[in-house]
Amino acid sequence: MTRLALAAILVLPLALVGCGDGGDAPQSAPAKPPRVLTDGEKAELLAALPAPYDQGDLENGRRAFARCRACHTLGEGGADMTGPNLYGVFGRKAGERPRYNYSNAMRTADFTWDAAALDHWLQNPRTFLPGNKMTFPGLPDATDRRDVIAFLKVETGYRPTPSPTPAS
Repeated sequence: MTRLALAAILVLPLALVGCGDGGDAPQSAPAKPPRVLTDGEKAELLAALPAPYDQGDLENGRRAFARCRACHTLGEGGADMTGPNLYGVFGRKAGERPRYNYSNAMRTADFTWDAAALDHWLQNPRTFLPGNKMTFPGLPDATDRRDVIAFLKVETGYRPTPSPTPAS
């Protein structure tokens, strides 16, 4: 018998044990899929955004964001990739997504992500924050940036704060 055949005979039972059904291992509950907004809910959220984002074209924003999907995910609990997951980005301090390995420039940046900061970032990330590791050249078209920001606000858990109602 060759060494390779002998090794296969010895290793196969160990491999099968590792692939078992878990036997007595505790089973965790399956992850609850994130809630997907209906088209009506998206339209309602878009209308509640501050100007000019309330006039955004979500379909154009989705298409323009397609260039970003190679590095970023959007959904709640989504994975970090080359870039961080963007769920909950609005209102978060730059460089503070837990467990993501930011550049030193981003970790030490002193701003919070809002629409204005994201608009400047998307225009040209390299000049907005020199030393960051994002290689994306930017979105030069202001309409595309508006639409991407509106799309991100709708898709990443942003909720506008309700206007205070006047006292009667």
